[in-house]
Amino acid sequence: MRPAHLSLAVLVAAVWGVNFTVIELGLGHFPPLLFSALRFLAAAVPAVFLVGRPKVAWKWIVAVGLVLGVAKFGLLFLGMAAGMPAGLSSLVLQIQAVFTALMAFALLGERPTRLRALGMAVALGGVALAAVDEGTAGPLGAFALVIVAAACWGLSNVLTRKASPPDPLNFMVWVSTVPVLPLLCLSLLTEGPSRDLAALRALDWQGAGIVLYVAWITTVFGFGAWGWLLRRHPASTVAPFSLLVPVFGMSSAALFLGEPISPLRWGAAALLVGGVALTSLAPAKRGRSEGGRSKEVQSADVPAREPITEPA
Repeated sequence: MRPAHLSLAVLVAAVWGVNFTVIELGLGHFPPLLFSALRFLAAAVPAVFLVGRPKVAWKWIVAVGLVLGVAKFGLLFLGMAAGMPAGLSSLVLQIQAVFTALMAFALLGERPTRLRALGMAVALGGVALAAVDEGTAGPLGAFALVIVAAACWGLSNVLTRKASPPDPLNFMVWVSTVPVLPLLCLSLLTEGPSRDLAALRALDWQGAGIVLYVAWITTVFGFGAWGWLLRRHPASTVAPFSLLVPVFGMSSAALFLGEPISPLRWGAAALLVGGVALTSLAPAKRGRSEGGRSKEVQSADVPAREPITEPA
């Protein structure tokens, strides 16, 4: 990888990591579900008029839009609003690699190798250690919401794999059109029209800048740059840079939000990142039947081949 390309990969990881701190700041301006709806609205418009027509079937756009946009991001924003720290959120969400591998096994028949299974176990150990740390410092309910968000992310990865979009940016922009109305309706029902209206009336330059960052910088720029890199380099070369996301997430949260990083959290980070590395980069096995005889073939891992979703 050329130095310029390497720098771009690190920049995307930094943008995605810092995004958790930006989300934390944004939750001070907007109710969580309204904030998530605004994020997708800003990501879809005006980009949807510039990327051309959808290049995959609408069933995949709607499915990924609901699972990724409504479920994953809605739960993530709710969890962070309920007290889940930004830095810890950036770390715990990486367990999506384990959920992706498990769902790929259940839905796509991709059986994990022993190395990948070991990675899952190590990553789960990191999550358990993070839960112990969070249990002494914050609400476990918020922690659980982020875990479920990671599971939804894993399912969206598998759905995206099935969709096989030829243009990741085009796909993500159209996916961003789906969650807007469901999230707005959920916000009106649960957060209330008066709270939403008050947040919109109080919108200032900082609030607008936060929405634009999470929409244009993390989504449009992040997906565009990541897809550009994956068209020029093997997924196994590009994918490891996503492991830098929690490093930037925890560092930026400590720097700008004053979030402490306890020894337990450092231990959880080491286990989670190491386990995710094994889970993401180790090849999977796919069982196929040829002439009544089972044959094992190697397939690339789902997380590495699906650059459509970013950590937050």
